[in-house]
Amino acid sequence: MAKHEFCYHAPAKINLYLKITGRRSDGYHELETLMQKVALFDRLNFTLLPQSGIRLDCGDCGLPEDKNNIIFRAASLFFDFTARQQQGVQIVLEKNIPIAAGLGGGSSDAAAVLLALDRLCATHCSRKELADLGLQLGADVPFFVYEMLTGWATGIGEELTPATPITDFLVVLANPGISVSTKWAYETFALTSAENIFNLYCSQKENHRNKSGVNGKDCPFTPKELNNDLEDVTSGKFCVIKKIKQKMLDEGALGSLMSGSGPTVFGLFSKACRQEAETCCRKLQKEFDQVYLVAPLA
Repeated sequence: MAKHEFCYHAPAKINLYLKITGRRSDGYHELETLMQKVALFDRLNFTLLPQSGIRLDCGDCGLPEDKNNIIFRAASLFFDFTARQQQGVQIVLEKNIPIAAGLGGGSSDAAAVLLALDRLCATHCSRKELADLGLQLGADVPFFVYEMLTGWATGIGEELTPATPITDFLVVLANPGISVSTKWAYETFALTSAENIFNLYCSQKENHRNKSGVNGKDCPFTPKELNNDLEDVTSGKFCVIKKIKQKMLDEGALGSLMSGSGPTVFGLFSKACRQEAETCCRKLQKEFDQVYLVAPLA
């Protein structure tokens, strides 16, 4: 491949644990979340152009192809940061990760843009510089900039600590075809309710346990520790989420949870029980268009 072209596979992620611990004065929520990259990828093809400008082709996936797309904004931000406003790029997106689904597809694509352009333009930015740029685009982007496959994210998502990948499991993903706004989910989550005040208190007490115990060397992650504070918010509006979870559990999943702000639900199956995972996947595919059996990246 010529030096002015590059192809990047941007992975999806699932949130194995997500607890909201507070809200800052700027409106961002502070959280603790354990994210795992999985083998479901968007494909982005980059070609440097001799003239300035960003050309984005998203095919027929329905995404905008201008500044309303995070991919476009990532390229513009990169060129501004590196003082390469005269550089042009064509980006062709092959979208496989469901859109607005809690799987981090947009954030992963944005990170892919930063990493690919740094390589194509030979700007030699550090990962921290690219992660800081990514944070301006979205809280999950830094996780995809760094090479870690599994990681704890705290703060608003920018403070990252590597964790052990969940190699003993297979993952069934099921998206019911509903778009959920991350902003809506977080804004709907009410820290003022009695239950969530209790959750906030407990999460502060368990902070050490979450970072050094869950998925740590002395206490590997288990499906019993699955948790997502946003699940009640989204499933309260879309009852299909609870139905998918129950179907996964009925088919042998050791645990099931909504990822991120949803609505994608995942089920963890023992790697030794692949047949159960495949059966679950086939049954869900009869009801929903976007169902996948994937492995955690490791």
